[in-house]
Amino acid sequence: MEQFSALLPIIAIVAIFYLLVIRPQSKRAKQQRQMQSALSVGSEVMLTSGIFGTLAATDDPERVDVRIADGVVVTVARAAIASVVPEKAPLDEPAPDAHVETTDDTRKEL
Repeated sequence: MEQFSALLPIIAIVAIFYLLVIRPQSKRAKQQRQMQSALSVGSEVMLTSGIFGTLAATDDPERVDVRIADGVVVTVARAAIASVVPEKAPLDEPAPDAHVETTDDTRKEL
């Protein structure tokens, strides 16, 4: 019984280490693999180096072609893609014929 109580702190440390370090890291790695396998041509991506570009070809399972400027296509490892950049939603601007009422309180003089 004394041997078990001596191992209890070590078991607790291993369990905490697993819950705080190993498990979250494996979840992130799984999400990264899913994102990299679901890439499609035309998606805007950011590479791990911070370079933004658009996918030009994804035929090779280990490499992808990324267009980083007009006429400039680089081949990078699929694992070098850090994230897919979400498409920007159009800004909500008032219609040109919308009337915005101003009062003296809202006007500011320069």
